Formats: sequence, C-alpha cells, structure tokens
Amino acid sequence: MIRILGTVFAALLGLAFGSFLNVCLSRWPEGESIVSPRSHCRKCGRVLAWWENVPLISWIALRGRCRGCGAWIGWRYPVVEAAVGASWAGIVWISFRAFMPLVFAGGMLLFTWILVALAALDAEHLWLPDSLTIPSIAVGFVWWVIQREFIRRGLHMPFFTWDEGRRIGLRLLGILAAAALILLIRWLYWLIRRREGLGLGDAKLMALFAAWLGFLGALLAFGIGVVLGAVLAVLILLVPGHPLQRERWAVLKMPLGTFLCIGGIISALWGQQIIAAYMRWAGF
Repeated sequence: MIRILGTVFAALLGLAFGSFLNVCLSRWPEGESIVSPRSHCRKCGRVLAWWENVPLISWIALRGRCRGCGAWIGWRYPVVEAAVGASWAGIVWISFRAFMPLVFAGGMLLFTWILVALAALDAEHLWLPDSLTIPSIAVGFVWWVIQREFIRRGLHMPFFTWDEGRRIGLRLLGILAAAALILLIRWLYWLIRRREGLGLGDAKLMALFAAWLGFLGALLAFGIGVVLGAVLAVLILLVPGHPLQRERWAVLKMPLGTFLCIGGIISALWGQQIIAAYMRWAGF
C-alpha cells in the first residue's frame, strides 16, 4: 500500500513540476523571467485563472485552446506534464521495489526532469543550452559520488581508498569518452559530407548521461536514441506529402537530442535490466 501511495504521490508531484517546466520552456528561449508575470496566454496576453493551470485536466477541458482568443495552446504542454508525471511515478515504483535509498530516487527525479526539458527544447528549437547541460554534468557526478559514500557507510568502509579513487577516475574517463564518441562521429561526418552533422550540444548531452548513468548507461541511451530517430526518419519518408519531405534528405534536420533524452529516460528506468539481458544473450 505504501508503495502504491508513494507512486501516486510521485505522479501528482511530477504533473505539478511538469506544469512548472512548461512555464520555463515557454520563457527560457525568449529570455523572460520564470517568476513574473503570472501565467498568461502567449497570444492575447490574458492572465489565466487558477483552474486553467491544473496539469493535464485544464488542457483537456479547454480542448487545447485559449478560453479568450481561441489560440492553439500546443501539444507540448500535456506531453511534458505527462512525461514528468509518468517518469517520476516509474522511478518511485522501482525504488520501492529495489529498496533504493532516498538519495538515489531524488537524483533520478531531477535527472528525468532535466531530460524532459532538454528533449522539449531540442524538439522545438534544436537547442540544448549549455546553461542546462554543463551544470547537470557536474550535479550528476556529485550525485554519483554521494551515492558511493552512502554505500561505503553502509558497508562500514573507510571514507577513501585507492580502489575508490580508481572508480572516480574511471567515471570521469567515461564522461569524457561519451562526449568523445559524438565528437568522433561529428568529425567523420564532416570529412565525408564537408558539413556539420551532430551539434556540440549532443556531445555535452552524452557527457551528462555518463555522469548520471555511467558509460554503459550512456551508450544504451545513445543506441536507443539513434534507433528512435532512424525509425521516425523512415516514417517521414513513407508518409506521402509530409511537410518535412520538402527538404532534401541529406540536409533534413532532426532533433537527435530529443531522441537521446528519451533513450536516457529509458536507460534510467530499465537500463540495468536491459544491459544485464544483453550480457547474458552475448554470453558475457
């Protein structure tokens, strides 16, 4: 019962934080404050009533349109709120099952919130801001170190050992290697096509994954993201008259960061099970 109540509470809290994230996603690209003015229609400027700010329910009740001017609100609002709510519920459910410490669950909640933000920004603006990715790399690494400290205390181990120093060094190396993977692909693409392919933001995003999930978790997120992006690209080609088909295939811009973030959330929730299953299948 406690597990169910905790999961429901996490989902509701995630919806609330998803609603706040929508405010950030609307104002960050415009350089506006997220504190003031109050929530308002981006088209007519009308201040929203309290009941128009209820996550998911308000969007459904308004049928996705402003009550004043009838302007389309957009799919991003319910998708972001549902994504944060669902991912937070999943993390808390898994944490109860695996008896994970509170510091783990708290870190994963923040991590998925960041990934939903980056996924939406890249989907809408092809933008992975350094102001979000770079601090998140540092926070992820510190969060991992804190987890290690909790484990050492539980096992009554000394504060620092040479073996622990080696683990920290490998973690830092994994962060650099994850970013280097994207830089290598970017360089090879430039050699072949003589134009930029992947952005530097994707390299920082991979470093972010490695900081939070480890190098293997980052590789899993990368693999899932690439597959999802490729599937969407094929679907675009197969849909007759799709607007994106007006662009030539070679210069079609796809928000890879969005797909990588989806892969990162999947890796955060089920990465260990997926990696373990692959290891067994590969005979390791």
